[in-house]
Amino acid sequence: MPARATDARRAAVLGSPIAHSLSPVLHRAAYDALGLTDWSYDRFEVDEAALPGFLEKLGAEWAGLSLTMPLKRAVIPLLDGISDTAAAVDAVNTVVFTEDGRRLGDNTDIPGMVAALREHGIEQVGSAAILGAGATASSALAALARICTGEVVAYVRSEARAAEMRQWGERLDVDVRTADWTDAAEALRAPLVIATTPAGTTDALAAAVPERPATLFDVLYDPWPTELAARWSMVGGAVVSGLDLLVHQAVLQVEQMTGRSPAPLEAMRHAGEQALAAR
Repeated sequence: MPARATDARRAAVLGSPIAHSLSPVLHRAAYDALGLTDWSYDRFEVDEAALPGFLEKLGAEWAGLSLTMPLKRAVIPLLDGISDTAAAVDAVNTVVFTEDGRRLGDNTDIPGMVAALREHGIEQVGSAAILGAGATASSALAALARICTGEVVAYVRSEARAAEMRQWGERLDVDVRTADWTDAAEALRAPLVIATTPAGTTDALAAAVPERPATLFDVLYDPWPTELAARWSMVGGAVVSGLDLLVHQAVLQVEQMTGRSPAPLEAMRHAGEQALAAR
């Protein structure tokens, strides 16, 4: 049932490392806008070994948790159920505690990606490219399963990673072809490029951005812009940022944890932009 402004409830983001997380800024901004004055949202440094004990100590005042690495898969055996979306990629980034004491997991990264792209006018693409092959790349594949009608090419550094991406493609019913990272400049000509790699990894590709690029979705948000995103924007290409993703997935988390919908997207985005500008 929807939360009341007088309900004192708690939520938090867990992970390791966690000090950099913008989630408290976004969720607290949502609570302020929704008038949930007795709600709090914190961050806790929790690794895989500490997660079971942390969950066991939580009381009835807890509404939910946001999870980042390395907990997105580690939490699954500790839950009473997970959504089909989370099961599709074996990753949970959202836990909601029900009134009857159950722990339910979901993945808001995937619909968050779709929503961020839709906000920038990307409803459907005929093909796409993914840079990288980690956990975020599998979420990107799951998002593309909803909007891409053709081939997805994943650019990776090893055959082991290539095999993983092909397996994810089969599981998600996405037509995936893999290519070596040394050919990653070719990815930049795709109608949609999703960069899922750590900071600095794509910097060398900035010089290869074509004259008329289409859309780049770079999942990083700090530091921002990346060299690739800056060059892409400079020559007139459309850029979707990691902050766009972070805000959209957080909107879905707030709605699930509080029972309030719609969550205040613009207030959350503004708070995130201010926090990043202050770093």
